[in-house]
Amino acid sequence: MAEVLEKKKAGTKKSASTKFDKATYLKWLEIMYRIRRFEESGLFAYSQQKIRGFFHVYIGQEAIAAGLATAIRPEDKVITAYRQHGIALARGMSSASCMAELYGKSTGCVKGKGGSMHFFSAENNFFGGNGIVGAQIPIGTGIAFAEKYRGSDHLCVTMFGDGAARQGALHESFNMAMTWNLPVLYIVENNLYAMGTSVKRTSNVQDMYKMVSGYDMPSEPVDGMNPEAVHEALSRAAEHIRAGKGPYFLEIKTYRYRGHSVSDPAKYRTKEELETYKEKDPVEIIQSKIIKDKIATQAEVDAILQAIEVEIEQAVQFAEESPLPLPSELYDDNYTQKDYPYITD
Repeated sequence: MAEVLEKKKAGTKKSASTKFDKATYLKWLEIMYRIRRFEESGLFAYSQQKIRGFFHVYIGQEAIAAGLATAIRPEDKVITAYRQHGIALARGMSSASCMAELYGKSTGCVKGKGGSMHFFSAENNFFGGNGIVGAQIPIGTGIAFAEKYRGSDHLCVTMFGDGAARQGALHESFNMAMTWNLPVLYIVENNLYAMGTSVKRTSNVQDMYKMVSGYDMPSEPVDGMNPEAVHEALSRAAEHIRAGKGPYFLEIKTYRYRGHSVSDPAKYRTKEELETYKEKDPVEIIQSKIIKDKIATQAEVDAILQAIEVEIEQAVQFAEESPLPLPSELYDDNYTQKDYPYITD
């Protein structure tokens, strides 16, 4: 028994060259590799026309989802934009239900009615996925207001891209959040481009974390290609918010390896720029670090990767074999107000 306990302790301790324990590094690897393979499989299915409509992948930005998963609590709320598959998976939504949703099947996380941009899971405190640019910013602010109203110590992580940061609703939300001291963590995932327009062409303030200086909201830049840096920054922000000190803003600097969506050839950036950022691939770097620093063995890493390969294969099979929604369910799960004068049975 003593030998088993010693082995268990050895499996969770930190080495001299690492900041976190073995379990954390392996969790990051698992989350990031799951997202990468999920997105790659989704892209392949899209090329076969098994997935239709808009499709925005999270490839390159996986470290943000990984750091988020370990830095906040399951009870905290998360809302984000339409590039959301990775965050949904990191919050605990199953690969199978998410893949089925991409396929528009009834077994999807929102019964095949939301598609790529509108995942949702009350169980995992994930509020989407929003197709309208910047729409989630005031919604996330409202969710934070609800948490304060309830008297909880939960926060709402409200995520958006650098393109959405130009929406007027952002400034209205920032003003109200600071005025009412709301428990909201705003995160801009700055991948340098909106649909195809660079940050340099949309604002003279290119260090986006400085945007909130006019509201006296604390902020900082974060290396979004490194889950360690993301975890640390989010942990600091969460501690600040839970202490009742109000909102916090993080500019997480990242990069998407694919176009804005599947229809985007991304000709607005150079091949050299893309290759430079691919040298910072968070999935490859965390895997290399785990082996190099002897955090885990190659066999342990391979076991995680293989398990995820099987998981994604099964998710695709589940999606392909699942039925389409019934036409009779078209009006199910829609909000209506029966006493509204224009609503009739």
